[in-house]
Amino acid sequence: MISRTIRKMICAIAILGFVAIAANAQTSPQNPPPATTDAAPQGQAPPAIQPPPQNQAPAAPPAQTQNQAPKKDDRMFYVMPNYLTVQNETQVKPLTPGQKFKITAEGTFDPYEFVIVGVLAGIRQADNSSPAFGQGAAGFGKRYAAGFADQAIGNIMVGGVFPSLLRTDPRYFQLGKGRFAHRFGYALSRIVVARKDSGGHTFNFSEFLGNGAATGISTLYYPAQDRSVSSSLSNWSTQLAVDALGNELKEFWPDIHRKIQKK
Repeated sequence: MISRTIRKMICAIAILGFVAIAANAQTSPQNPPPATTDAAPQGQAPPAIQPPPQNQAPAAPPAQTQNQAPKKDDRMFYVMPNYLTVQNETQVKPLTPGQKFKITAEGTFDPYEFVIVGVLAGIRQADNSSPAFGQGAAGFGKRYAAGFADQAIGNIMVGGVFPSLLRTDPRYFQLGKGRFAHRFGYALSRIVVARKDSGGHTFNFSEFLGNGAATGISTLYYPAQDRSVSSSLSNWSTQLAVDALGNELKEFWPDIHRKIQKK
């Protein structure tokens, strides 16, 4: 449901946000000086250090949940949520259906998503997209609600419903090494190749069926003139292209991030 113009605007917004945040990045505070101990008075021996009790066992580190999904501590360009990316395929356990829905919902209802949906709704209103929605505050509200529904339903279908039914992993497993062309092709191929919960790979039915289902559901709340077969096919193919672009960002963002940190 995103036209070429809107996609260009998304890229521009992401780059502007990246530049603004990188320019205002804060430096980490210096560590405080170590505390000094008081010296013993002259002529007196320092007090003896009592050894810890032998029967007191050291505190054990908190145990991690076996199937807990690794959570990213950074965002693409410091603003875009990146919950569905892992960097080490061999050390990641499969997700339960509940975890698939959880990490998908975290990305769907991230504050960034509410902002970007508002930006897209404003662009659509300026272009008078879906004229039946009208103009003014009411028209903007309808476009915002429709845009957020498009995004939320698509994410839940692609990342939660169909991966749970088909037992595939909705996350993107970064290759992280090799030549640029090889990594670029790998990221692009993840649109049609999915990782199974049991290991191995299969056709990515979740990507195609999930976006198809979301496109079909969208005909229930868009105006009648936007419910043609050609419009639905265009929206479906556009969403696949947007997801492919997202895979490329997930593949190469860690490299960009490391270069920024070095600078």
